[in-house]
Amino acid sequence: MSHFPAYRPRRLRMSENLRRMVRETTLSPADFIYPLFVVHGRKVKREIPSMPGNYHWSVDMLPREAEEIAHLSIPAVILFGLPASKDPVGLENFADDGIVQQAVRAIKDAVPELTVITDVCLCEYTDHGHCGLIKGERGGSPRVLPSSQGLPEGTILNDETLEVLGKVAISHARAGADLVAPSGMMDGMVAAIRQALDEAGFAHVGILSYAAKYASAFYGPFRDAAQSPPRFGDRRSHQMDPANAREALREVALDIEEGADIVMVKPALPYLDVIRMVREAFAYPVAAYNVSGEYAMVKAAARMGWMDERSVALESLTAIKRAGADMILTYWAKDAARWLRAEG
Repeated sequence: MSHFPAYRPRRLRMSENLRRMVRETTLSPADFIYPLFVVHGRKVKREIPSMPGNYHWSVDMLPREAEEIAHLSIPAVILFGLPASKDPVGLENFADDGIVQQAVRAIKDAVPELTVITDVCLCEYTDHGHCGLIKGERGGSPRVLPSSQGLPEGTILNDETLEVLGKVAISHARAGADLVAPSGMMDGMVAAIRQALDEAGFAHVGILSYAAKYASAFYGPFRDAAQSPPRFGDRRSHQMDPANAREALREVALDIEEGADIVMVKPALPYLDVIRMVREAFAYPVAAYNVSGEYAMVKAAARMGWMDERSVALESLTAIKRAGADMILTYWAKDAARWLRAEG
């Protein structure tokens, strides 16, 4: 009798066709959402130094870029805007002629079928760089609610911020956004936005909530690209503690109860366990954000010749999907779509 086991796994690894036949997780361009950074000006296509291969785009350049994205079978983009000027409230954030509002209209005019998602937060638009209104900042609180009494100067005001987020979501919906994506981790943000959208006649616009967003060190290149580092302090009072996992389930459950249509875990790779927990606990679509730091460190290592970018990127994206993500926001979206197409 042979001492070898009856099952020999290598039998199913001996050719590429066999490996494809038994592959448990399949990656596709349909899984990707591509982030775009939009700026004022004309004929702007300026590479972001900390995120090679990604750019600041002016609105007039977006139609051609949107056509290329759609041609690669990537179904969606998410927009981040850099305003012409900043103030304590972030007035351009909800202006009808704001940079994101212009971008939404330009993309929808060029490629109507492309799903357009908009980031809904304050940090890119405020002069203090925080995700909410700040107590004591001049103009930072249009009206101070009783819940804010007794809070020290410099505190991020939760409930006052919700009114602004509602205005932002309505302005994005009016411009033609398919989904709005609140990212500030303010308590009650999904409920406030859902109510605002419904009352304004935009019940058909969905909410992709940054439900479990961690206070991560992996956001550095994004803050460079979006010009949104906080002027003082940090974001640990509202973003999640990286040490916590069970808390993510409570956050996701709250957002679903408040009306979220899709829930997201951010970042992705350091939180694959959280993605898996969310996937198993909730019968809702799960997104994961393969964030700027995850992207930039691979780019840097590849530039030094220490890793093969294509192999590492596709392995990383496959791991995120294998953990349970239905969709992946990634700066590799276009490259990954081309790589997958080349593989047939």
